[in-house]
Amino acid sequence: MTPTVHAVIIHILITAAALGVDRAVGDPKWLPHPVVAIGHFVHGFEKRFHRVNAAPWQQWLAGAALTLSTLTLVFGVTWGVLAIVIRISPWLGVIANLWICSTTIAWKGLCDAGHMVDRELREHGLVGGRTAVSHIVGRDTSELSEAEVVRATVETIAENLVDAVVSPALFALVGGAPLAMLYRAANTLDSMVGYRNDRYRWFGFASARLDDLLNYVPARVATSLLTGAIACTKGDLRGAWRALYRDAHKHPSPNSGIPEAMVAGALGVQLGGLNYYGGVASHRATMGEARRALTRNDIEQSIRILNIACWLLMGALVAAMGAIALVALRGRGITG
Repeated sequence: MTPTVHAVIIHILITAAALGVDRAVGDPKWLPHPVVAIGHFVHGFEKRFHRVNAAPWQQWLAGAALTLSTLTLVFGVTWGVLAIVIRISPWLGVIANLWICSTTIAWKGLCDAGHMVDRELREHGLVGGRTAVSHIVGRDTSELSEAEVVRATVETIAENLVDAVVSPALFALVGGAPLAMLYRAANTLDSMVGYRNDRYRWFGFASARLDDLLNYVPARVATSLLTGAIACTKGDLRGAWRALYRDAHKHPSPNSGIPEAMVAGALGVQLGGLNYYGGVASHRATMGEARRALTRNDIEQSIRILNIACWLLMGALVAAMGAIALVALRGRGITG
């Protein structure tokens, strides 16, 4: 194999393995997580440089500086650490690359969060469900009905298929751990400052738009994965595509509406609607049709769709790796 083909196969192998590592062990609490360090940096920068009463252009400039400095720091540190480890041992470098990539993926964490809400609803009723879902959403949860707890959970699982799995995996595929960590830094910035409220409208503008840009292609790749997953779970595939074309563009995010609409259509339920944030009402465009009421079973069904979509992604990576290796070997006359 040529060095280029070998490098491509290694990148695919690392990405597939990173998905597998995350699914197996997730993020052990005893291991330091890079996102925590990114969060501390963002919080410190905001505390020092964000002036809510400053002119919009000044807030925008400070936010752009935050975005640029965070991405530069994260990419540089990740690249530097890998360079040092590779000099010690190329194989150790592969392991470090794999582990760092796995920390940018949250497949297991997303499943665990959904299972936690479902378990609390079943074992401790509505109070337990409200408490559990408050750990994974930013909306007010103290007055949610059971159907609204389920809706919040299903929306979180659907939307985060892209942010937590497909996007970091694709960036790892293209540029290994440095690019995967750069994506995770951009996504962390968006989750911390990318809000359209008075405090962050200008300061978080660059972070929010960058996150939209980075997730644009992965969100469209997710449509193929979701199509396969919905078919495997015997969901309403026609309803999923109908909701995708009719509703996805209504979502405030150009990307999150895609998986949310498809999951809503597949389940035959309606997602979106009225939420409260700090006591202030916020109406989100609805996705799908309310052919029936949401039930606790929809949490488990959305987790099944997520799991199969992720396994399909891993399978596609393995198949691509095998196909590239086979073509390369045939090119050298090794196979028949």
